[in-house]
Amino acid sequence: MAIAFLLNGERIEAADAAPSMTVLDFLRTRQRLTGTKEGCAEGDCGACTIAIGQGEGGAQRWQVANSCILLLSQIDGAEVKTVEGLGGSAGLHPAQTVLAESDGTQCGFCTPGIVMSLYALTQGRADDALVSDSDIHEALAGNLCRCTGYRPIVDAARALCAAPPVVEPESLPPIAGTRIAAQGELHLVPQTLAELVALRSAYPDAVLIAGATDLGLIPAKKRRGFRLAISTRRVAELKRIGWEGDHLVLGAAVTYAEGLETVEAAFPAFGALIRRIGSRQIRTMGTFGGNLGTASPVGDTLPVLLALDAEVELAGPAGARPMKIADFLIGYRQTALAPDQVIAAIRLPCLAEGEQLFAWKLSRRFDQDISTLLGAFRLRVDGGRVTDLAAAFGGMAERAKRAPALEALLTGAPWADAPPEGIEAALAADFAPLSDHRASAAYRASAAANLVRRLHLATTRPGVPLELEAL
Repeated sequence: MAIAFLLNGERIEAADAAPSMTVLDFLRTRQRLTGTKEGCAEGDCGACTIAIGQGEGGAQRWQVANSCILLLSQIDGAEVKTVEGLGGSAGLHPAQTVLAESDGTQCGFCTPGIVMSLYALTQGRADDALVSDSDIHEALAGNLCRCTGYRPIVDAARALCAAPPVVEPESLPPIAGTRIAAQGELHLVPQTLAELVALRSAYPDAVLIAGATDLGLIPAKKRRGFRLAISTRRVAELKRIGWEGDHLVLGAAVTYAEGLETVEAAFPAFGALIRRIGSRQIRTMGTFGGNLGTASPVGDTLPVLLALDAEVELAGPAGARPMKIADFLIGYRQTALAPDQVIAAIRLPCLAEGEQLFAWKLSRRFDQDISTLLGAFRLRVDGGRVTDLAAAFGGMAERAKRAPALEALLTGAPWADAPPEGIEAALAADFAPLSDHRASAAYRASAAANLVRRLHLATTRPGVPLELEAL
């Protein structure tokens, strides 16, 4: 079945394009829509930003995505807009007009992506909905501009959000397929968990595609596609979000954007961290299950899951089985997932009475950057002493790990005037960090110890400002 979608209101069937061709390449080379630019080809700069519409409650919900790492098979059955599709018979779209009037353009290379982010920011909101400067900065965090400076761009966003949103005409995208074949590639899109497990068992060597924010780099940078792939994005059971008993359950295919509100309500520190995972474009596509499955040593969610003592729910031919995430992560980008299994869900236990969760990410840029170091802590203090502590770090070893020596040092220790002595020695027993282009081993060791001291300040002197999280 050919990939079919709406592009700027027109039905497109991409029968002769490989399913793992990037959407950016398709737009520029097949459709000659060259307003969408390639800046970095790895989902960092936002020049390639497009808007994707998905039906939700009878209305279309528009979200931004990086087309440079988005596979063509991922927009099957969707509606897509590029900068060329915004203006109508009346002329430019307001998002384009305000940017020009605010002098928010200069060389113009990044401008189409900024326009699309502004467009998505205003779509779907009520006429009287207030958009704060924080909302604006978050919406634009994934769009980098080298020459204009951000003040006029933010001014344009304020002006756009102060006006009533433009009402979009209703549209009906085509029905998505379950089997996409072209150019020697086969991408399978199961609809149920049973179908997914059956396909995984039949094709254990197939590439599993969730949000493709990591895998998308292969066709984007290496120009190599996926001959056989299985997508998880339409499996209904992998989209569940909610409480089951005393566990918050996130289906493996739940995106960061979809799960943010629920996670933030239950674990505010985790929600704040999720807002710093990539950009809004990345959070639209990236999934909780994908971040766990890649098992990167700097995967942002992993230290938090470890600190919470969370479980992963695995599904295979023999049924479902839970496993502690601490046992699931076994090495550098290695997990205990069997060839015929898939990640079905992540189960986060609620905090016990008196427990607090903290998570801090250190990176060279506050927004849109990979962690240099990330520390997560679940702490309970009674009577001025630590009665329970779970500490986990990313960026300190070949995988995200708990810190047992640190936990042993601090559990039972007084927690009032100053943190206990011996933090550096305990961390040295737990980790032997490496030096790389992000930081030296010495920096990581020192910064990890300072995060523990920050934990002490945050819990003993709550009025002390602790907002700076970039290096």
